[in-house]
Amino acid sequence: MNVEKASDKKVVSGPIKFWNNYKEKHPNIAQFLVFFVLSNGITALQLILMPVFKSIFAQTSLVDTSFRVMQFGQNFDGSPYYVFDYAAGPLSAGGGGGLAYFLAVQITIAIAQIINFFVQRSVTFKSNSNIWKAAFWYVIAYVIITIGAAAAQGFYKAPIYDLFMITWGLGSFGETAADVITMTINSAIAFWVFFPIFKVIFKQEPENKLDESRE
Repeated sequence: MNVEKASDKKVVSGPIKFWNNYKEKHPNIAQFLVFFVLSNGITALQLILMPVFKSIFAQTSLVDTSFRVMQFGQNFDGSPYYVFDYAAGPLSAGGGGGLAYFLAVQITIAIAQIINFFVQRSVTFKSNSNIWKAAFWYVIAYVIITIGAAAAQGFYKAPIYDLFMITWGLGSFGETAADVITMTINSAIAFWVFFPIFKVIFKQEPENKLDESRE
């Protein structure tokens, strides 16, 4: 009985010991790997939440409510270019999903990023700095990245949906596949931008400095 327990302990402690040694030798790489794993988990959560919110809002009149804001210049065909461009009408009918699609995307991303904030702060960076200060800069970064990702989406969203739904004629399955691809691209953009930002805002303060700030 004792022999079995000892062997089980070795099996469990082996990978943990290896990981701890690796973290000591390569702290930055180990940190990035943890960030990578957790970010992929957050992306998976978004892929689950997105169709849920999309199906909920699809039952409302918001689908037929156009949401086109922040015009910057023009498209190649001369039409106005909007950072957030969600024309009225369902995607299956050639529309842009309207306000319903916009809300489904943004609510999904907001929930995921709130979870991401706390998980990355506690697990990846083990930060003990002021959480409110970190949250302030995180919100600013989130807004900037959201606008940037939305601007980029203007170039790839329509072609992807057209390819899957019209060119390949996959219908509702094509729409779902396009949802996954666009959300994955959006998450990839956030992934590469947020890591250096987290390195700045999620700091590990010396204990004596924290004690002084509390006093």
